[in-house]
Formats: sequence, structure tokens, C-alpha cells
Amino acid sequence: MMKSQVALLYVLIIMSKGSAQSMKPRRSVFFSDVNLKLFKEPDFDGLSSVLVREDIGQLFIGARGKIITLSLDDITKKTKEINWIVTSKEKALCQMKGKSIEVCDNYITLMHTLNDGRILVCGTKAFDPTCTHLMFEEGNVTMEDSFENGRGKVPFDPNENFASLVNGNTLYTAGTINFLGTVKSFQRHGRNSLMTEQIWSWLKGPNMISMKFAEISKHSYNNEDDSVFLFLTEIGIENQRNHLRLSRVARVCKSDMGGLRTLQRKWTSFLKAYLDCPFGDEGSTSLVQDVFFLQDEKNVSDSIFYATFTLSPKPSSTCSQSAVCAYKLSDIQQVFRGNFMTETDSGPWVRFTGSYTSPYPRTCINDEMRAKGVRTSRDVLDSDLMFVKNHPLMEQVVTPITGKPLLVGSAAQFSRIVVDKVTSLDGQQHNVMFISNNSGWVQKAVWSGDDGGRIIEELQLSQDPQPIHFLQLSSRSGQLYSTTRTAVVQLSVRDCSRYRSCADCLIARDPYCGWDRLTGLCAAAAGASNLSMIQNLIDGDVGTCPSSHCNFSHSVKADYRHPAHT
Repeated sequence: MMKSQVALLYVLIIMSKGSAQSMKPRRSVFFSDVNLKLFKEPDFDGLSSVLVREDIGQLFIGARGKIITLSLDDITKKTKEINWIVTSKEKALCQMKGKSIEVCDNYITLMHTLNDGRILVCGTKAFDPTCTHLMFEEGNVTMEDSFENGRGKVPFDPNENFASLVNGNTLYTAGTINFLGTVKSFQRHGRNSLMTEQIWSWLKGPNMISMKFAEISKHSYNNEDDSVFLFLTEIGIENQRNHLRLSRVARVCKSDMGGLRTLQRKWTSFLKAYLDCPFGDEGSTSLVQDVFFLQDEKNVSDSIFYATFTLSPKPSSTCSQSAVCAYKLSDIQQVFRGNFMTETDSGPWVRFTGSYTSPYPRTCINDEMRAKGVRTSRDVLDSDLMFVKNHPLMEQVVTPITGKPLLVGSAAQFSRIVVDKVTSLDGQQHNVMFISNNSGWVQKAVWSGDDGGRIIEELQLSQDPQPIHFLQLSSRSGQLYSTTRTAVVQLSVRDCSRYRSCADCLIARDPYCGWDRLTGLCAAAAGASNLSMIQNLIDGDVGTCPSSHCNFSHSVKADYRHPAHT
């Protein structure tokens, strides 16, 4: 693999069988040249959650001791600030328990929209997690004056990773549930609360990454129940001697009610599988960092999970790499319908070769099971639930749709990813990936089965090298929101102004952009027609450009820079 010698050098590599070919972003744009909007205030820090509300045009930002709302159209316009701080007594008690003054504050780490339009908000509250609700009425955001215990919903420590989602009014979380941070669980909260069994074969030293909901029933021929997927890393149980950390995808069924006697108030549908993203040196393992779920509205099984990975290298390795892998939902479902692993007396897990005929939990409850009297998980036999309890691991590996990464990066590590589905002038759909790294840059890339991947451009969204913690996309308005711990950035994904000539516009093969014949400018292609606009995403042929716009200007050539110079 090619290894960068410059700290900020950011090179993407397209993997080929047995080797990797270097591929630089076509254009690198520095912070001062990016057309962006920036929100930053002197006392604004500890940014720890973000929520996009397109229905009311607001961006909610959770930070240390406060919640701020910004206009989605222009984040420089602050529309509301709500302080939610800890008392001096609460802070002193937290410090008496051995915690630092910095973490003994209230970090707003969870915000989700409920069915009634309210927003569930939870904060760490000086190591005493607490939740309440925000309401948006007549253009004004207010906080309810009633509070509830948030333990188990968000971690006590604001620096701990956790995952969460809301489906309807039901909250799912995965993270630490005790003060010491020693117990972690994947839970469903509310009237029919469930959690994982506290045994190491279910979760062993997990680091929760992301949670996604898949409406399987919407397109299922047999009305199979919906699924919740959890992406995490954990210490592998396959071989207990090497303590190797692996990437996993786990699945539970939405309508799981726990067992009647066995697995009471526990998941009866919890299964997990090894999530593979093959790259790097032999002996290195790839660890999932973030996941974006791009749903297919016509057939949910064709939906794709896009995930960023970094390497967990061998101690002797000097390799620092990241990758993007993509997984089809139907492929993940197939793995969970496969064979189980079982623990041997000597420790390692091997393929289960015994007899197990029940379809549950290989699939969530469907019409065939209902016809046989299994309408809920409480109708499943105790013997089957005991098997589920002792066999959470699947034999098959979840592999990416290409068998390899879409992109591999060297040096600055990938962090967050969002994906936008863009329709070009010819009616074709293109999935555009925005991939952030730990140095404040975002890559804009496209991958297709026909011509592999290409990196259209990279943008510096943070003036100083620092990790990007959140990426949020508003597809409706075409705005991308990026955050560090101290600032929020907004930019239009449809900004085509950086392409200064027709040739530059077409060669970029940017699905968002085309050359406007009438204005003589590169402009957003959305809503335009082939009569008024030129676009060629296949090979970037400039032959259709007006002769007066074919040549590259000096200013365009100057844009072909890289963020670091040798």
C-alpha cells in the first residue's frame, strides 16, 4: 500500500484484486475558498448531538449546558438558545465521586423526534443522566419543566460512544448503563422494555457505533417483522486467546416481546455476525466507525448500508488506513438465515452441526410462523429460546457488495459518512458519498459498478486540523451540515460555482452539476432539461461544449492543489 509522508496528505485508493491503485481527489479546496456558512461562538463547545428538522426548518445542536437552534437555510441565524446547566451542588457531588470538573457538566448527547413532534432530549447531567422534551409551538422552542431518569438511555460519561434511534415513540439505545461504565447493553425502552443478556457471548467489551431501522414488512412477501440493526466492535469470541477486536452487525426484531419463561425481558431475536471490510496488511482487522443507511423505496431488501472503517493494525505495522465498504440489506438477511456457531469445551467457537429446525430467530416472525401459532416471541418454545440464548453468533461473514472496499484512504482517517441519491439529466441515479476525516476534510465521491469510484473533490471544512464529529444531510434542500466540538458548518452540495469553464464542469462528472447553455455557467442540474444543460457523467466528454468555453482558465488550474505540499 502507498503510505503518505505528509501529515495532511489525503489520498484515496481504489482497490483492485491483489493490489491498490492510487487515486487522488480531482480537486482540493481549502477552507478560505469553500463557499460555506459558519456558526461559532466564544462560549460554545462540547457539541455532542445534532438533529435536522426539515419540517420546521431548524437545526438543533446539543452542546455543553445548552441547546441551540439554527435556521436550516442559514445557520448563522440563531433562532433559540436554551440553557440546561447543572447546579454547583450537582457538580460538586460529581467531583466527589472522582470525576473531573470538565465532564461534571450537562452534555446534551441525545435528541430524537417523536411522533407528536416533540423532541426527546437527554443529557449526562454531571454523571446523572436525565431526559426531558422540547416543544416547537408557534415558531418558538421551549423545554418542558418535567424531567425523567435517563440512566440506560445515554451513558454517564459524555466521552463514551453509544448508539440510539427512535421508531415511532419507541427508543432503542446501545451503550453503558452504569456509573462505572463497566456494563453495556442493547435496549428497547418503554412499556415492553428489553435488553441483551449480560453474558460475554452476547456482547464482549462492545463499542457501540450506529443503529438503523429497516422496515422489512413494507415489501416482504410473507409480512416478516421489521428489524433493528446495531453496528459495533467487540472482542471476538471466536478465539478467546487472541483478544482481537472485530466489527459486528447485530439484529433484533421490532416486535420481540421477550420470552414467557426463558429470556424474560430479554431479546429473543438477538443475533450477530462478523462484518468484513477487507483491506490493509495481513493480520490487521478493520473496525467500523460510522454507518449510513440508504433506503430503497421500491424494495427495502435492495437498501444499502455504507460504512467507514479504520484499521486495527498489528503492533509491528506502521500502516494507517481507512476504507468505505457497502453492504446490501438482503445479503445481511441471508447471513442471519444461515448456520449458527457454537462454543466448544476447549473454548473456540465452531459451526453448530446439531439439530435445530425452528425458523426463529433466523427470520423474524412472519405469516408462516403465525399460521403455526407463533404470533409473538412468547409463543416460541423454551427449548428454542435456550438455543437462542447460547448461540448468538452466526457462522457466515457479512461481505461487502463488491467483495472489497469502494474506497481506501491513507493518512487522515475516515470518520463520518452520509450518502445522497442524485438523479442526473439522463434519469440515472447516482449515489454520492460525503466522507469526513479526523483532520477536518470531507471527500465527495461517487461509486458505480460500471467505472468504479472517483473522488470529485475534497473540501476543508475546519480551519484547524480536528475531527469532524457529525455529518448531517438535508436532501430536500441540498445542504450538508458538518460539526466539530466547537463549530457548525453548512454548505450546499449543489454548489457548482467552483467549475469555471464548460470543460472543467463536464470533466468533473459531478452528478449535481451541468453546463447551462443559456447562462454560460456551471450550475445545479436539478430541475433542468437536456435542452438547456449539458452533462456527461459517463466519460466527461467535452466535445459538446461551446468552443468559447472549452479551455481551462488560469484560475481553474490553480484549484488543482492538494492540502499539503512537500
